Order: sequence, then C-alpha cells, then structure tokens
Amino acid sequence: MDVPELLESASLLVPEDTATDNDITVRDIWDYLVHDEWEIALGLLEELGDARPLPLTYWEKLAEAAERLRMERSAAWCRWRCSEIRNGVIRADLTLLAAAEARRTTPIHSGVLRPMWDLGHLSPTGGRSVSIAALWMENTPLLEPGGRATVRLVPLTPAHWTHVQANRQITMHETRAVAGIAVILEVRPPATTMPTL
Repeated sequence: MDVPELLESASLLVPEDTATDNDITVRDIWDYLVHDEWEIALGLLEELGDARPLPLTYWEKLAEAAERLRMERSAAWCRWRCSEIRNGVIRADLTLLAAAEARRTTPIHSGVLRPMWDLGHLSPTGGRSVSIAALWMENTPLLEPGGRATVRLVPLTPAHWTHVQANRQITMHETRAVAGIAVILEVRPPATTMPTL
C-alpha cells in the first residue's frame, strides 16, 4: 500500500461519530486526503485515535504511513500506541530528581528509556524487586532533571502491574538509587479483546 491507501484504510476504521477536541471528524480528514495533504491527515488521524480506543491495525497503518513520509516522531508515537494496545498503559505524573540529588544529569527522551520501577514487590529473598516499563512523555519530547511531566508507561511484563491503581506513588530507578517519583493517574490493561480487523 502507498501512503494515501494506508491513510484511507486507517480512516475507514474510525467510527463516523468520532471527533477530536476541535470537532475534527473523519469527513474532514477525507478533504485533506483528496488534496494530497497527507501529513495533515496523518496528524489528525493520530488525534482521532485519542478520542476513543481503536484497533491495533489502525495504529499499524498510521505507523507505516508515517515511516514512508519520514515523519520519525509520528512513526515512533504510532508504534508506541501499538505497544500500549498489546501491553497496557499506565499514565502518571512523574517528577525527576534534580541533578544534585540523583545520578542523571541529562534529560530523558520519549520512547528511549526503559527504567525500572519499584511497585512494592519483594524478591524471593525479601529484597526489593523492580519491574521495567518503557516511558513516553506527553506533550514534550524530553524531560530535564528536576522537571515534571505527564508520562505514559508501557510495562514489559503487564502481570507485574495488575495491582497498580490511580493515586498510588511509585519510584523510578536507573540504578539502585531513586531517579524519580511518579503518582499514577490512570491504568489501562492490554486490549486483548480488541479486534485487529
């Protein structure tokens, strides 16, 4: 499939009554597709994907279209959304410790870091057990030490995260030392029952 076919195919997976916060619908996107405004159509389709859960196939088509358009950040975001569907997602308010308080002195980038998280589990020997989750910052590509952002976590092992609930505090680790503190905002399990069409 070429880019227009991928975008058209993805748009057909969006229910007609779906709209973005700015009241953009699939019908509006078709106007952009007719006029070969593929980058705009892709961005709006990404926004529509935030309006309601859509199948894995939707995000796969958008990721492929973004890759063909060489829109690296969009491609990474769409692949990230595929991971959320497969593994679940936890949204949290993360505050990194300041550089003077932690080992990290450089910013972290969305989709690159897979830190360890202390969820309160104990190892068989009674010590602390951590779980790994990839990290994506909402509305910012990077987070400086001492900074704060809403983040999305995709667990490597979703079963480790089943007891985590909203308002719970967890700690982020890159070494044994605490690197950040997060308060859980929302927990969504893997979408195992969502059709892939």
